[in-house]
Amino acid sequence: MSSDPLTRRRFLGSMAATGAISILGDRSSAGSVEPISSTSDETLTPWIPGSLEIHHISTGRGNCAFILCPDGTTLLIDAGAQYHGSGALRSERYLISPKPDASLRPGQWIARYIQRRLRFCENKKIDYFILTHLHTDHMGGLNPDPAKAVKSKLGNYELTGVSDVHEQVGIRRLIDRAYPDYNYPAELDDPHQKNYRAFVASFLAGGGHVERFIPGAVDQIVLQHGPQRDDFQIRNLAANGEVWTGKEASTVKTFPDLKSLPMEDRPNENMCSLALRLVFGAFSYYNGGDLVHETHYGRLPWADIESAVALAAGPTTVALANHHGYVNGCGPEFVRQLRPRVFIISAWDSAHPTIPSLDNMLSSELYSENRLVFATALKPENIIATKRLAELKSGNGHVIVRVASPKAEDFQVFITDNMDQADHVVTRTNVSV
Repeated sequence: MSSDPLTRRRFLGSMAATGAISILGDRSSAGSVEPISSTSDETLTPWIPGSLEIHHISTGRGNCAFILCPDGTTLLIDAGAQYHGSGALRSERYLISPKPDASLRPGQWIARYIQRRLRFCENKKIDYFILTHLHTDHMGGLNPDPAKAVKSKLGNYELTGVSDVHEQVGIRRLIDRAYPDYNYPAELDDPHQKNYRAFVASFLAGGGHVERFIPGAVDQIVLQHGPQRDDFQIRNLAANGEVWTGKEASTVKTFPDLKSLPMEDRPNENMCSLALRLVFGAFSYYNGGDLVHETHYGRLPWADIESAVALAAGPTTVALANHHGYVNGCGPEFVRQLRPRVFIISAWDSAHPTIPSLDNMLSSELYSENRLVFATALKPENIIATKRLAELKSGNGHVIVRVASPKAEDFQVFITDNMDQADHVVTRTNVSV
């Protein structure tokens, strides 16, 4: 299988001291950090044609990764807007405060961020929106306060998450794991999912294009504003338990036939997440939504879907932590197979990340190479409870990965302030590919 770790490039780097994030203290790790003075007016420079940028947008309410490809093709992977229901007052205590604040919905903040990055680009829209799975912190949820709900001008659905982004920026093509029937492993019809499906129907009626994510494919997500390149590729790794074998476009179904399972043992929404790997020269990036490794103490061995996907992906330069680094994400085999130079945790809850997952990400027993870990926003109480969070390179802010060219021997990780819209650079880190 082509994912054999012996046939993959290993990612090495040197150790350097950090002094960037006061709440996390001084630790040593791979990469060279340049803390920027708090009085500096340096802002993140525009994307340069021919380069790759991956922006992990920190709203405090869900996952969101915005990608600018070398030719200007744009991808948005998830656009979360997490709300709580009747237990909102009780549950809110577990969350960080919204970033920058609660004056706009999370999807509106995402849209504004994207518009700032597209200001100097010819392409002003999102070519692909890719939804990893149908949970509110990835697609957007309904506001529990009816007085604050806002209906779209484009269709009969509430604005939240991806629908907010489309209303403000515009999306050309939408890809998710379940279109067109939305019935695996069961009908996806909770109120939030119904709202998303109403958005999809309106999107289609307005001339938009919607597709089901095809595991194993390498030609579903391609460059749209320039010729195809041998040094750029997006491989669809998995969805709904169907995983790429590493050979051409062939796949294997890892989940049992649903008819053989009692309802309580059927795959859940997280397990059905889609996953992909982007390659740009020697650099690679993994995003697998909320894939998990939990097997119910070995009773359901097939439920360790993230390990199967990690084996297909192989060593990766930068990896988004599965399921926000929660206890059932980022298991030992996932970490061992991907062994990235950089982990990024999309975090906003007091359980993002948990101790076991973080220990795996930091473990030199699982792989010996140096690595850096960044989080979009840590809950202060978690910093106290999870001592190893002191080893993170950054615990708050938008996390931007910038690769200058496919031949670059290193790449940069920028942290920008998530408390305003100035794109103020807090730190930059140079990391060897």
